[in-house]
Amino acid sequence: MLNVIDKKTLPVIAGVEITTDAEGRFNLNALHKASGREKKHGPSYWLTLEGTKQLISELQNQTTEITVVKKEGRTGGTFAHELLAIEYAGWISPKFRLQVNQTFIDYRSGRLTTPQPALPNAKQLAMMVLQAEEEKERLSLAVNQLEHQIFEDAPKVEFHDKVSASHGALSMGQAAKVLGTGRTRLFAFLRQIGWITRRNEPYQEKIQSGLMDVKLSSWEHPERGIQECVTSLITGKGLTQLQRLWTLRNQAN
Repeated sequence: MLNVIDKKTLPVIAGVEITTDAEGRFNLNALHKASGREKKHGPSYWLTLEGTKQLISELQNQTTEITVVKKEGRTGGTFAHELLAIEYAGWISPKFRLQVNQTFIDYRSGRLTTPQPALPNAKQLAMMVLQAEEEKERLSLAVNQLEHQIFEDAPKVEFHDKVSASHGALSMGQAAKVLGTGRTRLFAFLRQIGWITRRNEPYQEKIQSGLMDVKLSSWEHPERGIQECVTSLITGKGLTQLQRLWTLRNQAN
């Protein structure tokens, strides 16, 4: 079993905390980030090398441990035995290998401590106060702009609320009611702007773009048998766009 490093005193390289798993294996993804995160230096590339595979096999034979694991999740990554982590660092560069090796040694021996943040001096305090005042002024301006925008957008918000209150796609009658017109006039307008055919069925392009949908049903004709019926529907996205076009139409008339 590997010696587990105290999670409160994890090694830090180039400002990156090198995390470990419960077995003390080191996060190669964290080392990759500390090295500068060049794509060609990713752990996945190193692990595919024949020399790496041989090294892993030999180390597992000698230690009888699982030396490399991949874990999913927010804190996941590729975790490897300390010797493999150092070899990975050496593959990236000799300089990085020495840095990683020395950091691991210092942390295991307790010679490397977490640096304490320095207290700000008078000049830094003055800058912090100035930045705080600037941030306060910026927020005040943003609030004023937001209040103005809310006032300007009130009609749009009211329309959006009407659309949001309708679950799924709307029938032509429902859409016409939201727009403040009649069903027949809405059908005529949709034909005029090229959304539906002369049979009042939506063009495929409008369905694919999410503006319209259809409801398929069937009924039995006494002579022709089962007949399909296509009912055109307006989606929430379509109704929002339609409202803008309807407003432009009214302004032009």
